[in-house]
Amino acid sequence: MNFLSQIGQKTISLAQKLGFFSIFAFNIFKYGLKRPFFAKIFAIECFHIGYLTLPVIGLTAIFTGGVLALQSYSGFSRFNAESSIPIVVALSITRELAPVLGGLMFAARVGSSISAKIGTMSVTEQINAMKTLSVNPIQYIIFPKVLAGLICLPILTLVADIIGIYGGFLTSVHYLNFSPAIYIKNTTSFLTNWDVISGLIKALVFGLMITIISCFNGYFASNGAEGVGKSVINSVVTSAIIVLAANYIITSIIF
Repeated sequence: MNFLSQIGQKTISLAQKLGFFSIFAFNIFKYGLKRPFFAKIFAIECFHIGYLTLPVIGLTAIFTGGVLALQSYSGFSRFNAESSIPIVVALSITRELAPVLGGLMFAARVGSSISAKIGTMSVTEQINAMKTLSVNPIQYIIFPKVLAGLICLPILTLVADIIGIYGGFLTSVHYLNFSPAIYIKNTTSFLTNWDVISGLIKALVFGLMITIISCFNGYFASNGAEGVGKSVINSVVTSAIIVLAANYIITSIIF
């Protein structure tokens, strides 16, 4: 009976958390789309969320493209299908690896930062002080971060597409002795606009979900430094799981 009671309590707690999260997400767009819009805060968030994340995304993409070329060569060489390596690298990067790995790195860097920052403001009563001063914390803090994540992650994914394909190109040309002209021709012949767009759609969804989840965990953090630490862990773990699950759902819908 104790076991069943614990299951029931966990289920009720999960349902309550989902309800709070739904209301929180609704309020972000309810109040965020109203005036005033804090353009300066939004620009600062774009710099921190987008520009400062670029080196992490770029390094991830270039090494992923290089490893993908090596792994593809080790497999395709058994069937004399080395000419398919540029196609596999381009499609894998644009459709899956750039948005998914970019989303995971985004969750690790940006999601943890957002959750820690908002969580610290929550446990030190700064958010309550804003409410006392008639400043809506959702408009001033939350919405600029969500909008910046919504815009920046697709841009970062597009950059990752270019860098990842270039990483595969470098490995194939300088290590696997591919002809540069043939590699570029095979890539451009089979890569379509929809392959890139499908990855950007995924990045758009991932950016929105990661920032909302991170803001939610930070906004409702409590119990001092320990609560902030738990909110950061919950943000990163939940965001990573949501990215992988949403990737499967979106892929099944698009393709």
